[in-house]
Amino acid sequence: MSARGERFTGVARLLHWTMAALILAMLFIGAGMVATVAPAHDVLFAWHKPLGALVLVLAAVRLLWRLGHRPPPLPADLPRVQALAAKGSHVALYLLMFAVPLAGWATMSSGGLPASLVGGLVLPALTAADPALFAVLRPLHRVLAYALFALVLVHLAAALHHGLVRRDGVLSAMLGWERRADAAPDSLRTPIEPAP
Repeated sequence: MSARGERFTGVARLLHWTMAALILAMLFIGAGMVATVAPAHDVLFAWHKPLGALVLVLAAVRLLWRLGHRPPPLPADLPRVQALAAKGSHVALYLLMFAVPLAGWATMSSGGLPASLVGGLVLPALTAADPALFAVLRPLHRVLAYALFALVLVHLAAALHHGLVRRDGVLSAMLGWERRADAAPDSLRTPIEPAP
């Protein structure tokens, strides 16, 4: 989010794009797990767990960074409904970035499965093994993941709207470059001849 000419910090941009790549990878890996069987399922599952833990850690880092570093303000001419939608969608994104991996971790725990990462590291169980709880958490994790995917698509559509339609600097603020919305690049400008 940016008023024209203002940008996010380099750390914020790095966290944003790293998490975007991880979340998309997790969603496709999760969809692949549902659609396949062993041994491909086991390979995808082995990747799914540590990547989910990484998303959770980075979500915490990103939230802490955000609390200490205010983002650029929204454009002053942005309609109030769009401004409220932008703020609400960002809150929902943060909630889901925590809720999805936590629900996955709790699903593993309630199913009596180890939340094993890399190098033999195993996360502690969030809940006791409980088949009834597992039956609730497993579909909940899936629904939350689909909700996150849908919100990511909405976020992408809004970013493209800002970058291609409104041209108000919001997209370029996260991409890391400045672009005046009301001016073409120097190489594309046609010089105006003075009147005789």
